[in-house]
Amino acid sequence: MRMVWDRGVTCVRERTEKWESDVLSPRAALSSRTRGRERDEEPCPVRTDYQRDRDRIIHSKAFRRLKGKTQVFFSPAGDHYRTRMTHTLEVSQVARTLARALLLNEDLTEAIALGHDLGHTPFGHAGEDVLDELMEGGFHHSRQSVRVVTVLENDGLGLNPTFEVTDGILNHTKGSGKIATTGPQDSPATLEAEIVRFSDVIAYVNHDLDDALRAGLLRPGDLPDAVTRVMGDSHSKRIHSLVMGILEATEPGSSEHVSMEEERYEALTGLRDFMYERVYLHPTVTRELGKAKAILGLLWDALMDGEPLRRELVGAAADERAVADFLAGMTDAYAVSLHERLYIPNRWYHG
Repeated sequence: MRMVWDRGVTCVRERTEKWESDVLSPRAALSSRTRGRERDEEPCPVRTDYQRDRDRIIHSKAFRRLKGKTQVFFSPAGDHYRTRMTHTLEVSQVARTLARALLLNEDLTEAIALGHDLGHTPFGHAGEDVLDELMEGGFHHSRQSVRVVTVLENDGLGLNPTFEVTDGILNHTKGSGKIATTGPQDSPATLEAEIVRFSDVIAYVNHDLDDALRAGLLRPGDLPDAVTRVMGDSHSKRIHSLVMGILEATEPGSSEHVSMEEERYEALTGLRDFMYERVYLHPTVTRELGKAKAILGLLWDALMDGEPLRRELVGAAADERAVADFLAGMTDAYAVSLHERLYIPNRWYHG
């Protein structure tokens, strides 16, 4: 069926904004009503503000580096283990499905999902733990992701994102705490951001489980009965069940927060707890990530203690904040390569 546009609307962006206003839920974040950017910009004739944010994130250097950053398994030999990039894409897929079904803003949801891990360190959460211990004031990847989009990208100008995208990236995770938003104290500004918070957990517990099975750390029979009984016995069944649990519990246009049907919510948190116990803290995983933590700690010391090296790699005016930005932006391979350059003797060939 051919779509007929209102001929009174003069540009593609305005058509999209009108469609959002006519079709989306009253609780959706409309791009025409964004709380704006830190620096004002001329509107694009084709893309809405949230679409521009999404595109800027996709074209950023930080986004490209995600393909070289650990999800759980450091430097896997197989081609099919997840990286931080594939994790991000899987979060985006789940989040877009939910946003579309709940009549929320899919473009805003996608922008938050694609940007939520831009500030993640090399070596996954092991790298994050190192910087959190070393930096005055601590370190968290969600705050670093905001720093990437507001300051570090585009040669220090940042991507100038909208308030809603920045807020969603900052509030995309509660760590091992409650997933669902329970009140104003832990609530992002939009339901689209709440969707990404759920989608992040739905994606990582399922794809990390898939990788753990592939690695031989788990067998299918190891899963708790409550998980397979409620969510199913395959990757696709589990994701479908959890998505349906949200759609059944969240009423478009009237629900104050995104929520999940209680039995499936308990199964999801149970699976997350199981993954922490059996995979994330498994001796095989922690042993290798312990090595990675040592690498990052040594690089921190070398940069903080050696002004010539710091000047060469980070910049003339580099301080602790700049060193943390430099280390957090590294891929796993670059961190290992720099460690070899600084700490492993070159082979001596004598002809």
